[in-house]
Amino acid sequence: MDRQARGRVVRLPRVSRDRLPSTLVWFISGHGFGHASRDVEVLNALYALRPDLRVILRSAVSPELLRRTMRGPYELRAGESDTGVIQSSSVAHDDDATLDAAIAFHADLAGKAEAEARALAADSVALVVGDIPPLAFETAARLGAPSIALANFTWDWIYETHPGFSTRGAATLEIIRGAYRRATRALELPFAAGFEIFNRVERVPLIARRPTRGRDETRAHFGVDADRPAVLLSFGGYGLPSLDLATVDCLDEWTVITTDRISGRPGGPQPRHVVLVVEDQFLTGGFRYEDLVGAVDAVITKPGYGILSESIATGTPLLYTSRGTFREYPILVAALERYTRSRFIEQQDLFAGRWRASLQALQAQPPPRETMAVDGADVIARLIAAQLNPL
Repeated sequence: MDRQARGRVVRLPRVSRDRLPSTLVWFISGHGFGHASRDVEVLNALYALRPDLRVILRSAVSPELLRRTMRGPYELRAGESDTGVIQSSSVAHDDDATLDAAIAFHADLAGKAEAEARALAADSVALVVGDIPPLAFETAARLGAPSIALANFTWDWIYETHPGFSTRGAATLEIIRGAYRRATRALELPFAAGFEIFNRVERVPLIARRPTRGRDETRAHFGVDADRPAVLLSFGGYGLPSLDLATVDCLDEWTVITTDRISGRPGGPQPRHVVLVVEDQFLTGGFRYEDLVGAVDAVITKPGYGILSESIATGTPLLYTSRGTFREYPILVAALERYTRSRFIEQQDLFAGRWRASLQALQAQPPPRETMAVDGADVIARLIAAQLNPL
C-alpha cells in the first residue's frame, strides 16, 4: 500500500547490479526484547536468500540474545540508537526519566547521524533498516542510501500522549517526525499506529518466532515434567523480583517455569515444581525461547509484540497483567482478545501468587475468534532481498 504524503510518492532508487554495495545496516531499538527478536527472524530468513550479505547491527540490545538466535554472520556495533520508554520495573514505567532521556538523546540527532555516517562511510552501505530508531533514517539520508522503517508503532506516536511531551518535549517530537519523513519506505506490521508520518507504507504480515522442537523434546531438555500442566513466566530482562514463587497457590497442580535470574535465585533451592531455565540451556542442543512457549500450557506475561506473536503462532494461551501507562497497550489487548486465548489478571493477584482460578478459567476458554498469517519474516526478507537485487 502506498500512502501519498504532500501529493507525492517516494520512488525507490535503482542501482546497477555491478555497482551494488553489499552491506546492510540494521538499527534496532534497545527498548525491550521484542524489536530485536522479530528483527532476528527477518535476518535469519534473509540469510537464506542472500548468504553473501554483510550485516552490521547498530543497537544496545543484549549481545547474548543475538549470539544465541542469529543464524548468520553479523557485526554488532553496540551503542544506544534510541531511548524508548524507561522502565522502573517489568510492569511500570518512569515517565520523567523517559521524557528526560528522549530530549537529551534527540537534541543533537543531526550530530549523531553525522557521526554514524562517518563511521559507515567505508562500509559500502546498500540499505539501512530501522526498527524503529529515528537515527537510522537520518543516517541513511547522510549516506545517500535508501532506508526501510519496520515496526508496528513509531516513537513520536508513543510519546505524543506521554506525560510532558506535549510541552517540554514538543521540539523532540518534531525532530523524531522529521527523521521518519526521511525513510524511503515503511513496512507496517499488524497492530500498528503512527504510520501516517511516512511517505510510502506497505502492510506486511505478522513476524512470529515459531518452535522448531516438539513439546515432549523441549520439556525433556529443560527438565519440565511431561505429565503436569506448565506455565511460563515471561517478563523480559527485569523479571519479577518481588514475586515469591513459593507462595504460588497452584504448585500442587502446575509446574512454574521462569527464566528470571533474579527471582529464580540460581544456585539456591527452588520451590518444588518450579523450574529455573538459565541461558546456557538455550545454547545447548539448539533450543530457543519460542520452543519453550510452544511446550507450555499457558504464559503469564505483560502485553508485548513478541509474546503476542508467539502466542498466535503456537496457540499457547496468555494470562496477562497491566504494564503501566503505555499507548500501545490497548491495541495489543484488543489483538489478544481477537487472536489468542487470553485472560487478564490483576497485579495484586499476580504478585500474591493467586493464579489458580485465573489459570483454570483460561484453560476453559474456547479457541480464538480469528486467525492470521505469521509468515512476516519470510515476506519481509523477500522485500529486502528484492531491494538489494533490483531488476
